[in-house]
Amino acid sequence: MTIESNQFHSLKKSYKGRYPFKLGTTSFIHPAGYADNVAIIGPYVDEIELLFFESLTGGLGPLREEVRQLDRLSNELEVSFNVHLPSDVSPGHTDKDKRKAAVHALKGVIDLTVSLSPSTFTLHLPFEGDHRVVSDVDRWQERTTQSVKALLDSGVEPQTLSIETLDYPFEMVEPIVKELDLKVCLDIGHCIVHGFDYASLFNRLHERIAIFHIHGVDGDKDHLSLDRLAPQHAASILKILKQFKGVVSIEIFSYSKLTSSLVFLEKSWFKQE
Repeated sequence: MTIESNQFHSLKKSYKGRYPFKLGTTSFIHPAGYADNVAIIGPYVDEIELLFFESLTGGLGPLREEVRQLDRLSNELEVSFNVHLPSDVSPGHTDKDKRKAAVHALKGVIDLTVSLSPSTFTLHLPFEGDHRVVSDVDRWQERTTQSVKALLDSGVEPQTLSIETLDYPFEMVEPIVKELDLKVCLDIGHCIVHGFDYASLFNRLHERIAIFHIHGVDGDKDHLSLDRLAPQHAASILKILKQFKGVVSIEIFSYSKLTSSLVFLEKSWFKQE
């Protein structure tokens, strides 16, 4: 540990086992490291989403030590993990070298954290091009499939990868998900921002969905507290979550947004019962 946990606020109550799904949040709640955040928040939730938004650079020694701390905390606090893989790489990039670098970066984080037995590794597959141009989509699908296959050929199990809903219609990546037998990360906030029908996606893909990312939305701003959801979206999300038994990560990045989100979810959930 690099800080004293009493420098930051803990939650007021435990939410472990509170819902039929595993409830979690991110490792970026407090301005501190992974182990520090897990030590402070881990006693109160079922799972922590370990965020690796940027590719790893430099020596891995300090991070390996942190992973050892996370392994210990997992046992002590009875908290599990999922891993958000780097989103600053593009497995479907037009440049072959950048695709190879993407696979290398993703494999590096997987190898670093696999000892933690994450429930899923969430993967961004960004799209470059015009999704209205069929040839652009076709070529991107081919490049992306090749990169993901390379990742699987390196020893990654397909069922451990969950492909996240981003800023393009999921129908573009769905053939890859099905061909390679991957899982899905349904980020409902992203769907709301971009006008996609997340209820339809859930109904069609529910057996493949390993994890939900939920967060509040206001116009084009997301990753807000859940109490910023429009009433119709809040009701629709609750209806979906009543049918789900996987992992639900409240994907926000501050203590104040987490506490207000937890209060909102609990009040809304038990008000419906």
